[in-house]
Amino acid sequence: MKPDDTTLSMPPQQVSLDVLAEKYAKGDEHTIEDVRRRVAKALAAVEKEPDKWEPVFLEALRNGFIPGGRINSAAGTGLAATLINCFVQPVGDSVSETTDGKPGIYVALMEAAETMRRGGGVGYDFSAIRPKGALVRGTRSTASGPVSYMRVFDQSCETVESAGARRGAQMGILRCDHPDIEQFIHGKDEGDLRNFNISVAVTDAFMRAVEADEEWALVHKVQPKAEGDESPHQREDGAWVYRRAICGNRSWTRPTITPNRGSFSSIGSIRMTTCPIAKALRRPTPAANSHCRRTVAAVSAAST
Repeated sequence: MKPDDTTLSMPPQQVSLDVLAEKYAKGDEHTIEDVRRRVAKALAAVEKEPDKWEPVFLEALRNGFIPGGRINSAAGTGLAATLINCFVQPVGDSVSETTDGKPGIYVALMEAAETMRRGGGVGYDFSAIRPKGALVRGTRSTASGPVSYMRVFDQSCETVESAGARRGAQMGILRCDHPDIEQFIHGKDEGDLRNFNISVAVTDAFMRAVEADEEWALVHKVQPKAEGDESPHQREDGAWVYRRAICGNRSWTRPTITPNRGSFSSIGSIRMTTCPIAKALRRPTPAANSHCRRTVAAVSAAST
């Protein structure tokens, strides 16, 4: 290949042809060129001058531009499918009612099922759901916790076939200060939550606590159910303290971090071995990497 040649010609691999046939080719399509022509025509159809833009889009596709998977799969097919890959589905702390602007758990389940049916992947932050054992005043019972409801979402995803003959894809998130965080991290240990990737939302305050070997409070706005002679403690900000953990930074390696808006980050894999939350993944490592001192905290169990 010449130094200024931006194209790289390689023979197609069988695995690539298999994926093309299974995920993207529709009807009489057999090659990537067939898919590109369909996509270019579909994208140009919404322009004021389709005949002008179709060859422009096709040229872009031939020269390395790769649209999102949903576009390649559904554009121009006539399917009632989304052309967007990923969606965020809010989930509130109620079975069916809207709380704090978030739909109830089973309403969110229905909405997510519809999104996946049309080909979209769905991400949820389950942190609003009260912890296992928390008080449910209306029924004078105790809550089962977010992980139990995640199993319901998992089974729904297993059942609903997405547009394009594929299963749905889900990301579950829980805050690092949620009282059920360790159960959440262990959620995939026994083969459960097979249709989830899981990540912990980590705050700057948690990172500072890890660096300073400080206590870390596990809290929620819903009052815990009193046990024995214990009196639940409520902080000035209104959050109830369920228990505390000691965080530490004596052992870590380079974590993967994707910053989100606000003070949270979605983390790649848990690293600390002295913090009980970190130990939950049971993957300690003796390696230390000073490059990552500010990112010592934690967490996701990759989908298996």
